[in-house]
Amino acid sequence: MQLPVNEAVVVILGPSAVGKTSLSIELAKRISGEVISVDSRYFYKGMDIGTAKPHLEEMRAIPHHLIDIAEPNETISLAQFQKMVYERIAAVLQRGNIPLLVGGTGQYIWGVVEGWLLPQARPDMKFRETLEKIAAQSGADSIYRMVAFLDPEAARNIEPKNVRRSIRALEVIFSTGELFSRQKAKNPPPYHFKIIGLRRPRTELYQRVDERIDRMLADGLIQETEKLMKAGYAPDLPSMSAIGYKEISSYLQNQITLEEAIALIKRRTRIFIRHQANWFKKEDARIRWFDMQADVIEEIYPYIYSEEGWL
Repeated sequence: MQLPVNEAVVVILGPSAVGKTSLSIELAKRISGEVISVDSRYFYKGMDIGTAKPHLEEMRAIPHHLIDIAEPNETISLAQFQKMVYERIAAVLQRGNIPLLVGGTGQYIWGVVEGWLLPQARPDMKFRETLEKIAAQSGADSIYRMVAFLDPEAARNIEPKNVRRSIRALEVIFSTGELFSRQKAKNPPPYHFKIIGLRRPRTELYQRVDERIDRMLADGLIQETEKLMKAGYAPDLPSMSAIGYKEISSYLQNQITLEEAIALIKRRTRIFIRHQANWFKKEDARIRWFDMQADVIEEIYPYIYSEEGWL
């Protein structure tokens, strides 16, 4: 079946645990697609269980891109990631296949779809170290409150516990003299996007999250975290501060009990899901939402080949 537009890219987005991975693989099989991950947690090698990364068998069935592209102590900026996504999209289209951008990291998805021209402020390591010390002494919320005071719009799109993002926002504000939220000029890429949102009732989503976390622990999340720490990856690395690894690291350092760590992982994941909703709004006309049910793919498949919804 022929798509109604050229240079077509399909985006599959939605909150954690909604079922993006399994649906995107099944869809890719039907439409000759290749999955390009737009999930910042999937970058890092050796961080498989705690990120719910697709299994090797799943990735063998369908080509997957931008997974396991960095060591846990490496940093990939949004600008670098954006460039890599555009390169993969071009390569997939060149092969005559359909790129499927799949993920739940809002700033990465919109950064690609909208073609953000990202702030060019150079990293100021001294400035960062100063703010990191403040965060260590006064808590992550202290840095977030600075952002909220100076740039409320930017703060709405930053998780309060994400110290790295808060520091970057302040770094840009102080180095350029302009608000971080106003520096996202756009240069849309030469592609037609169709954006598909997946959703479930919040109570069902929370139940799936709890079950997923219990599976992660049964599958070896503690051992995976311990192995990373023994390999020299410090708990304060951005990658290791991800939900799951942060709490298990604290448990392994005898700072909290395992029961406390599990409760924190579940609570913080629920907070993160609510934060994802700020990026993927129900009223956003660009997104066509589908309720996850057994036959949802039978609704999505014809929608992809329809003329409706292309940006």
